[in-house]
Amino acid sequence: MVGNVRDNKNIAIAVLLVVAVALGGWLFFERQQRGRIEAEKALAQKAAAEDVAREEIILKLWSRSDRSGPLRGGNIVAATELLNKQFGAAGLDMRVKVEVFENPAKGYDLDAQQLLRAFGVGKGPDLYVAAHEWVGEFAAKGYAMNMEDHIAQYPEFYSDIIPVLWESTKYKGQRYAIPQDTEVRMFFYNKGMLRKLGKSDEFIDGLPGLVEQGEFTIWDLSNLAKEVVDAGIAKYGMLHRPDVGPDYLMTFAAFGAEFHDPDSGKLVLTKGPVEEALKWYAWNVENGVTPGNMTSFSWDALHYSFVEAREAFIEHHGIWDLARQFKAGWPQDPDAYFKEIGWLHAPPAEKGGEAKNLSHPIVYVVNPASPHKDLAALVVALATQSYFNVQHAVGTSHIAINYGETSMPAYQEAWHLVAATPMLARSTFMPNHPKFGRYNGILFKGLQGVETGRLSPADAVEFIVDEMQGQLGDDVIIR
Repeated sequence: MVGNVRDNKNIAIAVLLVVAVALGGWLFFERQQRGRIEAEKALAQKAAAEDVAREEIILKLWSRSDRSGPLRGGNIVAATELLNKQFGAAGLDMRVKVEVFENPAKGYDLDAQQLLRAFGVGKGPDLYVAAHEWVGEFAAKGYAMNMEDHIAQYPEFYSDIIPVLWESTKYKGQRYAIPQDTEVRMFFYNKGMLRKLGKSDEFIDGLPGLVEQGEFTIWDLSNLAKEVVDAGIAKYGMLHRPDVGPDYLMTFAAFGAEFHDPDSGKLVLTKGPVEEALKWYAWNVENGVTPGNMTSFSWDALHYSFVEAREAFIEHHGIWDLARQFKAGWPQDPDAYFKEIGWLHAPPAEKGGEAKNLSHPIVYVVNPASPHKDLAALVVALATQSYFNVQHAVGTSHIAINYGETSMPAYQEAWHLVAATPMLARSTFMPNHPKFGRYNGILFKGLQGVETGRLSPADAVEFIVDEMQGQLGDDVIIR
């Protein structure tokens, strides 16, 4: 049962004090005078002593049931257990308990929709786990706490977060969430095929650097894939996901496409860059690089072609695919692995341009209406520290969210995560907008029309514009 907290302000101060003790005094003691700390500690102890039973503060956590990421919610519980130990060490007769609701929703979109309904009937949790693209909707409806003051108040917790990840938490320029995990996507390329083509090791191993420097374009990559196919070395030059999803965005972004207006919070369609990207997809089909029925492939057929059969030169997928690669017999030693497979960002469309990647962070969000919002935010701060987060990252092949985490022994042993971490610097993100799923579906239909030959790139853009104006109305800006 929720305890009757008599003075929320003093309880919050006591929480901050105890965390400072746990961290060796380097957080709180730098900001407050020792006399004030002792006085507030005494007040908190007196308030706790007034209750016959131990004061128990209950935090309600909503976290989608996901066997592939149990520590998203589990780390909140673990952080609370640490907090309780420090309460005890400080002699404070209070405890925090987390009640976890594991929603069985299939996917984060359905989970978010069900959570919005819970908020709508006054049943919202104190804190929750969400896919970052829903932050805007929760913030607009008043269900997400603006974290700017909290982040500024505790740089000791947050200054080590990998900076680009903050972009995924913003709504109208303000941060409304804290990163929980992330990943990267890449173009996997088969180095052995390039050796058969007669390319030098210097060229083969230097491709990632050339892409980073803007010296090797996405058109260069297509031409290279065509060489491999024309030489009979590969059946397929380049394969991508067969269905709608976020992966394509990094390719469109490489052509300069924008998807979101940060000032208005609306979606954006940039016609020129989208048409240029569709021309690239069309060229790949017309020149035998990508099969025209690519969007009819099954996922099993896609993976089989690159991973098992080794008949595709390039597969556009993500860091989590390494588990499948290892299972299929690709080397697990890093030196041996990178002798066979290389990783690339989406190269720029023109020389001198920027390579692009795409990441999909999961985030922690605090309910601003919670009577314990400051305590919930503090628990989130603890849960995102390296000790807790590295266990999730290594266990699920996700990238670290802060630099300190990357130096921890468990992370260093996961060489594939270490190698992928620098790729975050090129990350782009899906817009934090509730209708982006519909937007992305329309974009995919246009791409599918181009690859199957039903639409020219120009006609596909007209189709996309018409559909977006009809389905999204004022939620999308056409440029």
